[in-house]
Amino acid sequence: MFSWWGDRVVRWRWGVLAAGFAFVVFAALWGTSVFGSLVSGGFDNPKSESAIAANLVSTKLDRNTADIVILVRNPDVTVDSPVYRSAVAQIEANVPRNNVRSIASYWTTSSPDFVSRDRHATYLAITETDTDTAVDIADYDRLKADAARAGYPVQVGGEEALNAEVTDQVKADIAKAESLSMPILLILLVFVFGSVVSALLPLVIGGIAILGAFTALKLISLATDVSIFSINIVTIMGLGLAIDYGLFMVSRFREELRSGENVQSAVVRTMSTAGRTVTVSAVTIAVSLAGLLIFPQTFLRSMGFGGIAAVMIAALGAITVLPALMAVLGHRVDAWSVRPLLRRIGLSRIPESASAHDQGFWYRWANIVMRRPVTFIVATVAILLVLATPFLHVAFGGVDARVLPTSSESRQVSDTMIRDFPGGAAQPIRAVLTLNQPTASTAGPTAVSSYLAEARGIPGVSGAAISQARGQTAAVEISYQGEALDPGAKAIVHQLRALPHPVGVSDVHVGGDTAEVIDRLADLGSRLPWMALIVALATFVLLFLAFGSVVIPIKAIAMNVLSLAATFGVVTWIFQDGHLAGWLNFTPTGTVDATQPILVFAVVFGLSMDYEVFLLSRIREQYDRTGDNRRAVATGLQRTGRIITSAALLLMVVIGAFSTSSVTFIKLIGVAMFFGILIDATIVRSVLVPATMRVLGDSNWWAPAPLRRFYRRHGLQESQQAVADRDRGLTAVGRR
Repeated sequence: MFSWWGDRVVRWRWGVLAAGFAFVVFAALWGTSVFGSLVSGGFDNPKSESAIAANLVSTKLDRNTADIVILVRNPDVTVDSPVYRSAVAQIEANVPRNNVRSIASYWTTSSPDFVSRDRHATYLAITETDTDTAVDIADYDRLKADAARAGYPVQVGGEEALNAEVTDQVKADIAKAESLSMPILLILLVFVFGSVVSALLPLVIGGIAILGAFTALKLISLATDVSIFSINIVTIMGLGLAIDYGLFMVSRFREELRSGENVQSAVVRTMSTAGRTVTVSAVTIAVSLAGLLIFPQTFLRSMGFGGIAAVMIAALGAITVLPALMAVLGHRVDAWSVRPLLRRIGLSRIPESASAHDQGFWYRWANIVMRRPVTFIVATVAILLVLATPFLHVAFGGVDARVLPTSSESRQVSDTMIRDFPGGAAQPIRAVLTLNQPTASTAGPTAVSSYLAEARGIPGVSGAAISQARGQTAAVEISYQGEALDPGAKAIVHQLRALPHPVGVSDVHVGGDTAEVIDRLADLGSRLPWMALIVALATFVLLFLAFGSVVIPIKAIAMNVLSLAATFGVVTWIFQDGHLAGWLNFTPTGTVDATQPILVFAVVFGLSMDYEVFLLSRIREQYDRTGDNRRAVATGLQRTGRIITSAALLLMVVIGAFSTSSVTFIKLIGVAMFFGILIDATIVRSVLVPATMRVLGDSNWWAPAPLRRFYRRHGLQESQQAVADRDRGLTAVGRR
């Protein structure tokens, strides 16, 4: 199939390039408008108990959540002064009135919670009419300027302002990451290929992948919510994997040209080998990312949508536009060579010729490992387990203002509220009661009072009171000592949910920040085993279809689990325990947001399989020809070692640039992917794979007879000739 497609692409090369150009133009004009269709947040299940409680307050009661907080401070005057009150009244008059439901202040509520402990600061709490409408912080610029001139500087914060600032920061981080990574990538690609034209080809595919994924997300956003954070995964995966695929395709094409093939034959041969491998790799990664789609959280589903779109379009570009470009360029793929310059400055490149380098560094290294395979296996597994150790004490939490740097205005407002205002450190637990009768009826207050008495009797509860009541719905706020994510607060939520309903109360939903985290953990935990099962089974099937072995998929999954465990350990050590926090410029919270390890699992598992597929494809190719497992492993590693190392380095440059993000959980994803690829491309691929394949020997390629017949008939084989070569090799092995 791939040979046939390669032949057709050569024949239709100009039509393929014209179609590709038309797609890029359309994607650039329409797909890039996706930024206006994306939403913030999306970390919670809308069907969880805490989400239902929030929805009941919003629909049945007067929602009084402080969506936007305008913090006012004057070091010279206290809130007791009429002058201060007048100044705040003027600030309130200047608040943009679009999408404002109500504004609460110290003077409208008489609540001491609105006044700082030193009485020099207060705030306005703005409740929005529609929280789905994005806040434009620029709307408050005039208000801030006027207040500052009057001597009452203000800052804008609150949940909606925080979401808006995170969104703006994500866009800025993408632009910064691209400006940092692109020049470095181009220089490294030129060094790897030794030619400017060859170096540009993977970047062309990267541009197609990113624009194509934007277009796909735009289409998806017409049917469902898509998170703004999906843009990060699109850029990382689209650019990174396009470079990987371009590197493998172009390297194989140049190898075939050097072996004496004409341009058409070289393209066909490249498609039947590297093109097949790229396709298997892309499908494997997409399946891994598809595991995210079973979660109801918009954040995770959006990352799945974005990642799958980026991977599949990168692969599609690599097997359509890229071979068409190679067919047009032919031997000019090496145009604008920089080899003389590299030699002049002492940077000679490692040759790529298949016949010339079969005894090179990677071949010798593979044989060193295979001489003492058990020693290398034990040492490597020990290193990975030591790296994984910190994950044993991982603590999962949620997302708050600390995801932004201390220079962020929303972060500063949050820090000030927690530090200077009474009750600022702990958000109350909110229970929403649905009564059998109206709250204003004779039986209504009795039912609510019974619930309040039971709630106050729970250890750790410092108070419980009605905050709102209307119709047959009442909201109760339960206060406690400590932080929202403390074990004591979580215990209170569990005990509140376990309380029997008092007479007259038909239903109770417990919400609030603590309940949201509890629900998130429970929801993610219930679906994670299914995700792992789906990903493992799909990966097993794909690898079997690619290599005709049941041993290879099991071994690959086991090694990926080790690699993932080590990555999670590093992430816990850095982001939960706070090591390198100063160097990476983030605030450790003592927890890891529960959605992040799941996302890291899907992405790193997929990327690990990417290199596994590329390495095993060349090993299998050599094994089919010779039937000698040890030689096949050494030759396969020799022919892919430099390319995999280069691909990993280039991808780490892309990811490293995104690790500079000012948003902590985006930084976490970048750092996790960086270390995951580093561990996989070095320790796992260069040590654990050759060592385990040496120990297993010819058993690497074992499958039961019925499955061998199935593979011969339906497997993703390179060609019928390859099958014949493999069978002859196996027969020879049996005779020996």
